[in-house]
Amino acid sequence: MSVGTNQLFDLSREVLDVASKKVAAIEDITRRTKMLAMNALIEAARAGDAGRGFAVVANEVSEISTQVNTITKSLRSEITARVDHLTSAGSEMVQEMHGRRLADLALNMIEIIDRNLYERSCDVRWWATDSAVVDCVANPTDEAREHASERLGVILESYTVYLDLWIVDLKGEVIATGRPSRYPNAKGARVSDTAWFRQALATRNGGDFTVDDVSSNRSLDGRTVATYATAIRRGGRADGEVIGVLGIFFDWEPQAKAVVEGVRLDDAERAYTRCLLVDARHRVIASSDGRGVLSESIHLRTNGRTMGHYTDNDGGFVGFSVTPGYETYRGLGWYGVIIQKR
Repeated sequence: MSVGTNQLFDLSREVLDVASKKVAAIEDITRRTKMLAMNALIEAARAGDAGRGFAVVANEVSEISTQVNTITKSLRSEITARVDHLTSAGSEMVQEMHGRRLADLALNMIEIIDRNLYERSCDVRWWATDSAVVDCVANPTDEAREHASERLGVILESYTVYLDLWIVDLKGEVIATGRPSRYPNAKGARVSDTAWFRQALATRNGGDFTVDDVSSNRSLDGRTVATYATAIRRGGRADGEVIGVLGIFFDWEPQAKAVVEGVRLDDAERAYTRCLLVDARHRVIASSDGRGVLSESIHLRTNGRTMGHYTDNDGGFVGFSVTPGYETYRGLGWYGVIIQKR
């Protein structure tokens, strides 16, 4: 809730308070006036015929007091009702504005990731055509493998967002890596049963790629990665025969952490806000509080919407947005989600 909105609500409460006090003062005056009128009637009765004129005035004063009292009661009721309506309408407006803000922030999160992962999809398709990579699987001599490993190492020096790059033969054996000394268990690993390897083999041409779910990779010391892969084709041609697979492992945790922790929130609201990236199954793949990554799934009520907000069963406020994709990258059905619970 903004400072301006708080001031609006404070002002409406002040109006109600001032009006109530003034109405109460008028009611007090009418009570006193009515009592004076009653006393005047009593004295007029005692005076007999001499007090009849005064009795008429006293009756009129009493009647006016009754009318004023009726009006003040109606005024109190109407003011209270109008201020309540103003407060309710203002609260609904604030909730809608707040929800849209959270949804916009969620969209911003997922767009940043999309743009980052779009570059990964370009990288894997480009590097799969590198002559050293192609020669490594086309002519898998020790010299060719060593040269390819050196080439991958040079790439990794420039692209620090990757943990490692693997060249895999058709049997699913990793025959060259970019960081053999850092990750000695990678070379020789068997990946034929992984989804990214099988899907890369099935790509239609050099313009296709595949991406696996964010997961931990045992051969990379259990680090969390987003794996991109594509087929290596004979001659590096887009329509060439598939002769192997290139897998690249995006260092997911620090990149995703920077996104979810970089959401533009007020300092006060960070304490009760949780910023998440979730995959197509609504599994948490990044969390600003570090909890639930790869182990928690959230119940996201989208109701078929690509972007929106709602109040959950625990009274928390939820804003969300599905990946819109970026250029030729369609996205993976992931969501940016922001949950606030006071």
